[in-house]
Amino acid sequence: MNLSKFLTVFSVAGLILTSCSSDDDAPAPVSEEEVITTMEVTLTDGTDTVTLRFFDADGADGPTAPTGTASGPLKASTTYTGSISILNETEDPAENVNEEIEEEADEHQFFYVTDDLGISTAYTDKESDYENASGVQFTSENPVGLTFSLTTTATTGDGMLRFVLRHEPTKDAAGVSGGDITNAGGDPDIDWTFDISVE
Repeated sequence: MNLSKFLTVFSVAGLILTSCSSDDDAPAPVSEEEVITTMEVTLTDGTDTVTLRFFDADGADGPTAPTGTASGPLKASTTYTGSISILNETEDPAENVNEEIEEEADEHQFFYVTDDLGISTAYTDKESDYENASGVQFTSENPVGLTFSLTTTATTGDGMLRFVLRHEPTKDAAGVSGGDITNAGGDPDIDWTFDISVE
């Protein structure tokens, strides 16, 4: 009887150890997406500057809700020079994600989606402005969108301005090089809509 009990306990212990060992050997999931906590969009007309700031303290997969702010209104009938800064502030010091976007310029594109305030945008950078991680310059003229221009009309009021960064979009799809997100595909690295005003 004692031997039988011993063998039973030994067998159960062996199963538990095997189960634990199997769990320990399971590979951790690997995420190839950039971690983005912060996006700052700077709009300047040469005199005044408006900053749009998106902040998500723990990134897209964390429980903390993101926030978005605008430092002030845009002016009517004005052209702004725009630039975008992307950071990962879960690192210390903060990681400049712009560098990764530039090194993978052929795999990234920003889109600026506006509503009925009459705002228009245009890309002012392209893949060939950047080099890959090996220092080889890209040759394509496809847009990236880290810099752009934004023009308001005489229309004033409250509206929305959406910024989307797509990873691996189909850049040669219809309309994509002109900033139309409809056929872009790809995965969103960031997608945020700011409440804005034009005065």
